Amino acid sequence: MLVSDFDYPLDPELIAQRPAGRRDASRLLVLNRGGSGGGGGGLTHTRFSALPGLLAPGDVLVVNDTKVFPARLAGVKAASGGRVEALLTKDMGGGRYAALMKGAPPVGAPVVFGGRLRARVSSDMGGGMKLLAFEQAEGLEDLVDELGTTPLPPYIRRPGRAEDRRRYQTVYARKRGAVAAPTAGLHFTRGLRERIRGAGVGVVALTLHVGTGTFLPVRVDTVERHVMHEEDYEISGQAAETINRAKAAGGRVVAVGTTSARALESASGADGVVRPGASSTSLFIYPGYRFRVVDALITNFHLPRSTLLMLVCALAGREAILSAYREAARMGYRFYSYGDAMFIP
Repeated sequence: MLVSDFDYPLDPELIAQRPAGRRDASRLLVLNRGGSGGGGGGLTHTRFSALPGLLAPGDVLVVNDTKVFPARLAGVKAASGGRVEALLTKDMGGGRYAALMKGAPPVGAPVVFGGRLRARVSSDMGGGMKLLAFEQAEGLEDLVDELGTTPLPPYIRRPGRAEDRRRYQTVYARKRGAVAAPTAGLHFTRGLRERIRGAGVGVVALTLHVGTGTFLPVRVDTVERHVMHEEDYEISGQAAETINRAKAAGGRVVAVGTTSARALESASGADGVVRPGASSTSLFIYPGYRFRVVDALITNFHLPRSTLLMLVCALAGREAILSAYREAARMGYRFYSYGDAMFIP
């Protein structure tokens, strides 16, 4: 299977540079699969606020409650004053972070962020990744939160703003650790979640900390040769029980975003039963994959040739998805992280 099979043209003007004025005012493109819940095929245009009417009593909505932290730090090399930028990707414990760095000094050299947060490059982890050891292990999270900026995706061609700390974050974010938002969840408001619960739909959370791999392009020509990045996830016993009970009773498991979908599929066995616990996943879902847990998906519009687009195509079919993307572009939908959404029931 060729990576080029998942390409499509897009006017750069359709790439959303800012969030919608109201989260649930985003547009929602519904792709009804023939013979699968809620329709005989075709596309429906609506607003995200209409989502409760598209779900059914007994369904369960699975959201990702990871929290984006301000992981981008600007600083200088202590010896020369040369500029340094670090994108903290994972807390390694003990005041150490894995980080992608621009202008990184040699191993052992000190850097200073924000004039008062000192660190040393303690090792080269390969692939452009460095291990940063901070002097101030005590209260480090608070200092990073104060000095760092929101790590917006590279296709958002503007500096981060104060509002991004709030809007590039779901309203139900709880567990700090992501460097990218689970963007399908950005459309939810607290009121919308209450309306969904009021419609007899369960809402449960899992955690998958979205890493920098979500931005990395596929660098091979054939899909099967791509090696997926690894991400940590956790599913509580209560969440697993709710999901399994809904599934057994004939309700749909509706994953909010590709991150929730990957965690659910990674935590299940061949029997389709979700098992609780903490683990990591490098599961790569592309056409030919048979979903064991996920019945329906809420997702944003994804980059061409991306693993996220391949996952969506695995659920609904490549031709159907690319046709829907063409229609969305024709209708002026907003694409990518701050863009509009799609529901595949």
